[in-house]
Amino acid sequence: MSVGTSGMRRWTRSTCLMADMRLVIFDVDGTLVDSEASIVGAMSKTYASSGLAMPARSAIRGAVGLSLRETFDHLSPDATDQQRLDLIEGYKHAYHDAQTSTTDQSADPFFPGARDLLDVLKADPFTILAVATGKSRRGLARLIAAHGLEGYFHTVQTADTHPSKPHPSMIYTILAETGIAPTRAVMVGDTSYDIEMARAAGVRSIAVGWGYHPAEQLNATRVAQDFAGLRADIDDLLGVEA
Repeated sequence: MSVGTSGMRRWTRSTCLMADMRLVIFDVDGTLVDSEASIVGAMSKTYASSGLAMPARSAIRGAVGLSLRETFDHLSPDATDQQRLDLIEGYKHAYHDAQTSTTDQSADPFFPGARDLLDVLKADPFTILAVATGKSRRGLARLIAAHGLEGYFHTVQTADTHPSKPHPSMIYTILAETGIAPTRAVMVGDTSYDIEMARAAGVRSIAVGWGYHPAEQLNATRVAQDFAGLRADIDDLLGVEA
């Protein structure tokens, strides 16, 4: 710690005590990035080649956030096990092809205000950022590279190595890897799966009003209707170092 001429404390991350730190865990699809067009497009291509009926767009939106196995269990409950496996592989290829063929490498754009908030939180020496997402690690790595987010997140947990949300495994792992107590953490997400996962892990939650599930129906600790409100909710729940 050093003291400037104003007498205010100036901190670097190395001087912060763990008790002072706060942890903000973000979902990705529907929370930070607007991926609906990419997801629906990949679903359309997948189902067109499968011979199965294409689910309604509302059903697809409702399944965003689940792992792919649970997604297709939800969307095509009458499909055989082999058909579900084919859907999973077909979707992986369709989504990957759509992402890698885009000319600007950013098919899933940030919601307005998302990048600014991430920049502010990353610059705060008392804040640790993490990700808990139903995306694959490969898909998340591509998104991070496309948006220049390398180094923003202390830990990222994906569907590759965890049970599907709302199982709390991702949050448990994030808490263990960061050493942050549940009372100093908050989960930010847009679906019931995010909020139920947070509740199961003993972590408070903020539901965002621009995602795939109606935020007011999620029984989150707070509801944010824009990124300015989200920043205020994070500060209010976890405190701000003066």
